[in-house]
This record gives sequence, C-alpha cells and structure tokens, in this order.
Amino acid sequence: MNRMMAIVEREMRKFFRSPALMLASMIFPLVQLIILGNAFGGKIRDARVAIVDEDGGPQALRVREAFDSVRANIRTFVPLDYDNDKQAMEDVRNGKLQGAVIIPPQYSRRVYAENHPQIAVVVDNSDNFMSSAIESELTDLVDTLNQPAVSPRILQQTALSIVELYPYIEYMKYLLPGSLVLAMFVSVMIGGGMLYIDDKARGVHEGYLVTPITKLELVLGLNLAGAIKAVMTGAIIVAIGSMLAGVGTIFNPFAVVGLVIMILLTSLALNTMMFLLMVRIEDPLVPRAMFGILNTLLFFPSGSVYPIQAFPKWLRAIARVDPFTYAVDGFKCLLLKETPLAAVWGDILFLSLFAAGTLAIAIPLFKRTL
Repeated sequence: MNRMMAIVEREMRKFFRSPALMLASMIFPLVQLIILGNAFGGKIRDARVAIVDEDGGPQALRVREAFDSVRANIRTFVPLDYDNDKQAMEDVRNGKLQGAVIIPPQYSRRVYAENHPQIAVVVDNSDNFMSSAIESELTDLVDTLNQPAVSPRILQQTALSIVELYPYIEYMKYLLPGSLVLAMFVSVMIGGGMLYIDDKARGVHEGYLVTPITKLELVLGLNLAGAIKAVMTGAIIVAIGSMLAGVGTIFNPFAVVGLVIMILLTSLALNTMMFLLMVRIEDPLVPRAMFGILNTLLFFPSGSVYPIQAFPKWLRAIARVDPFTYAVDGFKCLLLKETPLAAVWGDILFLSLFAAGTLAIAIPLFKRTL
C-alpha cells in the first residue's frame, strides 16, 4: 500500500505543478457547455418569411393578420411582402429568406365554397432545424385559421392535456450531464493517458522497474492517481456547471451523495478504460491522435446531445456498451430529476462492472519490463 501511494503522490504532485494542464482539462467542457447550451435548443426568432398574396381577398387578409400576430408576440417570423412567387422561391434558394408562404389565386373563394383551400409553403430543407420550426409554426397557424367562427356547444374533438413532471429545462441544463462526463474524460485523457505515455517516453517508468514495486501496485497506483484527478475535475464542474446552468440540485444533501458515488464510479470506469487502451502503446503521438476519435465515438452516441431513441440500430449498439451512456443517464437523473439513488442503480452497476472488467484485462497486459 505504501509503495502504491508513493506512485499516487508522485502523479498528483506533477499534476498540481502544471496549472495549464489542470485548466485544459476543465475549461474545454465548460466552454462547450456555455457555447452549445446557448447555441442549441433555443426557439427560432426573426426568421425571414416572404408572403406572396395572389388572392387579395378577405381570407387572404386573415392569413396576413395571423402572421402579423405571430410577429408581434412570439416573433418567430418577420413577414416580408413579395409580389412574385418565383422571386420569393429564388430568395429562399439563395439564403436571403428562410421560407415563403404563397397564397394562391381564388383562395378566398375556395374557403367560402369549402373546396379544399390550400396555402403553399416553400422551405429550405437543407437546414432541417429551421425548416421544421417554420413548418411546425405554420401548421399551428393553419389549425387556428381552420377553427370555426362559432364553437359547437358539444365537444366534437379530443383535446390533449400535457402534464410536465418538471419545470422547463433549458438546453444548457440538458447538456450539463454530458459536459460533466466529458470534463472527466478530458481529465483522464490528458492527466492519465497522455502523461502515462509521456512518462514512458521520458524513461520515468524505467525508474519504477528497479524498485520492489510489483506490477499490481504499479497498475493500481497509476489508475488511482488518474481517477483522483478525474474526481477533482468532476466535483469542480458539478459545482460551476450547476451554477452556470441554474441547477439547484447541489444544495440537496441526498442528491449530493448520489453525485459523489456517480463521480467516483465514472472516474474509475473512464480511467481504467483509458489505461487499457494505452497499456501497450509506446508512441506519445498516439493518444493525441486518438483523442478526437474517442471523443466522437464515446460522447455523441451517449445521448448527451441527442436522444438515443433517434439513432439507427448500429449506433444504438455502440451506445449500449459506451460507459458515457450510463454516466450521462445517471447524472441526468440526479441533476435534472433529483431522483433517489435507486433510480440509477443500473448505471452504477454497469460502471462498476466496466471498471472492474477493464482493470482485470489491463493488469496482465501491463509489461513490467522495458
């Protein structure tokens, strides 16, 4: 135990003597949380939409009034008058407009005759987010126009009543669990994987080989040191990230206990995984080249940015064995839902087994020779 702790002490001293290394492992996920949290998930505002009125009748005027109401209230659209539908479509194509609404001739007559009146919507579907927002808002607007002027005394349609279990969760809050796990992964990658390979290249491990330290003590010491760094990063990001995102869970003592357990297990799982990947690598350039690949392979399939249910089957298969998936789910339950620890028992079990399994594979692969 004393020999193992000596390795941990040496690794931690080196870590604390490199403030730039500490900041690099913490600032990147925080910057990502702030930028992505504000760049994604917001509501569309001031989309430029052309109105081409080829009818000029009273029902066309109702459509234009509805657009003016949207502009004055939720400001989804900025309606612009166009005389030519071809010019409007061309401006949508070249990016000057985000969409165009064309009210065809005889529209008002078709409304009064109940003869399938239609309004055309032209969208640039190369931008799925914008086109989906415009289509959704216009669908609601058309549904409103289709409401009868006098409501029937007997309800003829089923109404949908939505019950939300939690207050409105902004995208920054939704992104917080993923950014937290990413911060610990960056800490493990830099403070564990890269430093481990650099020490090999500098000959530091040669010094270990002439000591009575056993292979098991050396492996456990290196993994424990890397996990401690990740735990420190996780605790700091939980505190700072929760304050930035406006999450008050950190003031709940029961939730804090669960967060501590999740941080410990996530740190161990990610560190043992990284140690297993680096245990036989000698070239210090390899972990730097692997960073982008691992980041993409682990972070994005985990449900941090987009729900797993939207993934194709092959990507869901990756998510099932990705430790990020279970760490993100556990932190999401504890931070955003304030669930009891029993709700994340499956995540805790997977991370524990994953850490034990990767460590068990890494120990025999570790060479206590040059």
